[in-house]
Amino acid sequence: MNTPASREGNLIRYIIYFIGYLMAAGTVKLVTINLPIRLWDLILFALISLMVLLFFIYRFNREQRFFDRSFSGSWLGNFGMTISLTLVVTALRIGVSWLQAYGKVKPYSFQTLYLQHESVKMYWFLVVALGIILPILQEFLITGFLFNYAFRRNTMFTAVLGIVTSGILFSLLNWQMSLPLLVINAVFGALFAWSYLYTQTMWMPVYLAVVNGIILMIMI
Repeated sequence: MNTPASREGNLIRYIIYFIGYLMAAGTVKLVTINLPIRLWDLILFALISLMVLLFFIYRFNREQRFFDRSFSGSWLGNFGMTISLTLVVTALRIGVSWLQAYGKVKPYSFQTLYLQHESVKMYWFLVVALGIILPILQEFLITGFLFNYAFRRNTMFTAVLGIVTSGILFSLLNWQMSLPLLVINAVFGALFAWSYLYTQTMWMPVYLAVVNGIILMIMI
């Protein structure tokens, strides 16, 4: 039950992690519903998101003791790969924004929300919440823990299945009422998952997800 080799334990742990993520995402929803932004809602968001983030990091690092980490390294260990993936994410995000500007792809729901309640406080909250905090939590949930529990076998089929599954989950967690946006989000999620398998370090997909989130907020 206490190791990633236990299916029952993995299921229980993953449910707990998922509930933790929902709590953090719920506080984001709470802040954006009760407009103008209220101080106590921000405090609640900060406390819950920080608690869940620290819990995720602690649990992920603890579970790495049960894996062969001989191939792991720093996300800056391959500087060329880091720069290349950064450019790919940036180019893809700019391309999506270009399509939105010309009406070929619908805007994200939070973009519509911001335009309806435009304010400096709202903008910076979205940058922190949707650009940094939630992307980090999502990568731990649908890349780190997911591969640790469900896609541990060292085969090409398992890797591809894990990448596709992670992409789909990333799209679902960032649900949009638009099929093109769902597909676009799935592509980003799959790219982040691939970067995790390639580099064998959790910090690469986390870094890329934050880069994607911040660029998305800048182009709101």
